[in-house]
Amino acid sequence: MAGQVSDGEDQPHYLGHRERLRARFLEAGADALPDYELLELVLFAAIKRQDTKPRAKALIAKFGSFADVIAAEPRRLGDVGGVGEAVIAQLKIVQAAALRLSKTQLLNRPALSSWSALLDYCSAAMARASAEEFRVLFLDRKNALIADEVQSHGTVDHAPVYPREIVKRALELSASALILVHNHPSGDPTPSRADIEMTREIVEAARALRIAVHDHLVIGRGGHASFKALGLL
Repeated sequence: MAGQVSDGEDQPHYLGHRERLRARFLEAGADALPDYELLELVLFAAIKRQDTKPRAKALIAKFGSFADVIAAEPRRLGDVGGVGEAVIAQLKIVQAAALRLSKTQLLNRPALSSWSALLDYCSAAMARASAEEFRVLFLDRKNALIADEVQSHGTVDHAPVYPREIVKRALELSASALILVHNHPSGDPTPSRADIEMTREIVEAARALRIAVHDHLVIGRGGHASFKALGLL
């Protein structure tokens, strides 16, 4: 009959694209997809009736990679055209899920024998942050992780640290050892003189109460530095 359209002709073009992209992901896995297509998959849940490719490509163009998009601050994500609260929430959910999974691999396991997983977690949590933060991993007498807490947030090149508060918290948690971690938003993980002096203060405060400090990790986008490996601890 004149005027009729066949099945599918009245369907938006992006619906077929979504189905094909999901199929490729399920058949070949994430490694088979470029960053923007993996990001498209994430955006499907937030954008129901529009083509997600333009926004995915715009996000990658601004931030550089899938990981950088997921880790970006909500305020900066919102600067990208077409990125509203629903998209930002979806991206932050994916980031939270990735960190939760990474952290779960550490909990109640000897941290010193899970060093690679610990570094992966710290890098995912802190390497792309725009301001310094200082966190402490609290370990029990078997060196299993019992708590991971951010002690302070700071500026682009400084985060306030209070050794007495760290030791006090260790006592509250009945921790026997600590691993200190902070990030350098500049990307260079080389410890500063202030980092070294602050670490010595924490080590001395902890030693007085028989609490060991196993290491201090500095996380940067280009890698990490270990005080222990550098002979600074």
